[in-house]
Amino acid sequence: MISVKHITTFRLPLIMLVLLAVAGACRKDDAVGTGTGDGSVTDADGNRYRTVMIDGQEWMAENLRTTKYNDGSPIESPGTNGTAWAGNRNGAYSWHKNDRETYGEKYGALYNWHAVNSGRLCPPRWRVPTDEEWTEINRHIVVTAGGKMKASGGGWNGTNAEAAGETGFDALPGGVRLHSLSGKTTSVSGGFFYYEGRTGRWWTSSAESSAEAWHRSIHAGSGSIYRSHSPKGNGYSVRCIKE
Repeated sequence: MISVKHITTFRLPLIMLVLLAVAGACRKDDAVGTGTGDGSVTDADGNRYRTVMIDGQEWMAENLRTTKYNDGSPIESPGTNGTAWAGNRNGAYSWHKNDRETYGEKYGALYNWHAVNSGRLCPPRWRVPTDEEWTEINRHIVVTAGGKMKASGGGWNGTNAEAAGETGFDALPGGVRLHSLSGKTTSVSGGFFYYEGRTGRWWTSSAESSAEAWHRSIHAGSGSIYRSHSPKGNGYSVRCIKE
């Protein structure tokens, strides 16, 4: 016959293990975000980003704004030199309208796809999501994915009742910098800048061809998310995901 003392001795370790497992799970969720952007990651410039869990994947909840690759080397910045921007094949970034003070903190930087393709743009153990991973997030959020991914009250022009901010992704309309524009020989502030307040575009890490790569777009006045491909020399926003 087993005494009460012996029963207590066997049961206590089991109870403690259960409690420790629950506590460990809570700590893990806190560390990577719970859907409200309470995790964080820091880039090579020391910028800290909120993160959010969507369908089991940890995403940045803000656009990337680093001026350095994750090995500390600088990313090229052609600035107002539109010719240098259009001709860059090594990786480059730009602030919208070359105005960091106004747009940098709010929207992050615009990167050409060559910077994405370097494999060094995101912080260590993070990377730019593939085309398929963007497709998966769309499937997970399902209907009006673009609206659910928008930051509510986040500066989207026009009527944007669908800017629900439900997912914590907090998409913002940071605009684009094009590498060229048919029929145009001049540019605004040294680059073809468009769509601030109206559109956000994010690169994937997936090439469509030798000249173009896949991206996703979200627009003001629309609750959808759009898949398309564009010249690799264009400047779009970037979000990173944890490996």
